[in-house]
Amino acid sequence: MIEEIIFNLLLITFGFSSILVFIVLIFVSAPYGKLIRDDWGPTLNNKLGWFFMELPTIVIYPILFFLGNKTTQLLSIVFLIIWLSHYIHRTLIFPFLIRGKNTMPILIMVFGMLFNAINTYLQARWINTFSSGYSILWIISPNFLIGIIIFFSGYVINLYSDYIIRNLRNPGERTYRIPRGGLYRLVSCPNYLGEIIEWGGWALMTWSLPGLIFFIWTFANLAPRAKSTHEWYESRFMEYPKERKVLIPYIF
Repeated sequence: MIEEIIFNLLLITFGFSSILVFIVLIFVSAPYGKLIRDDWGPTLNNKLGWFFMELPTIVIYPILFFLGNKTTQLLSIVFLIIWLSHYIHRTLIFPFLIRGKNTMPILIMVFGMLFNAINTYLQARWINTFSSGYSILWIISPNFLIGIIIFFSGYVINLYSDYIIRNLRNPGERTYRIPRGGLYRLVSCPNYLGEIIEWGGWALMTWSLPGLIFFIWTFANLAPRAKSTHEWYESRFMEYPKERKVLIPYIF
């Protein structure tokens, strides 16, 4: 099957590219949010940038679910619901709760859309077409049960950490403050930690190479950004807590 060959080549290429991206991001932080810079070309409204960047996730996955041959399998439906539980919030709610007035480079938005389109295709096509399917007993397997607990633990960490960040300032205010409370007591970027945990849970739940590569990609993208954010806080606030780690409590 030609598409399956293309799928496998894309999966391998996508996996190896995460290593390159990790190396690049260690030295060059992506210019959005508090790390925005003026040398990345035209920009657009931050809210619209996030919306369009995440949009492929809630468009492509349902289409590939219905085009697949497993629409009646319980686990395929469950994975669809889990996926959309994250990305409907990420696409239709999160962007419009942002209070900051920073813009987003159009180039970053395009890169984000491309990543999300490829990744969503790989996840959805694998689960709904190319996998051998998940038996109904998979829902009581240790992989699924532990994975779904990990996923929603990360989801809660991510949402609560974003809530803390969002409420550091009043609407329209541009002053930066040190976030406190929750896992901010231990690390600078618990929101990124939560998202990494989420997709680690997804990889375990799906027990798939696409899921594992997505988890690796998430870490490769967010770990360097967490480091850049931590250094930004340290350079801006003399009183920034010295005991606070970058991303992993007590370790890094």
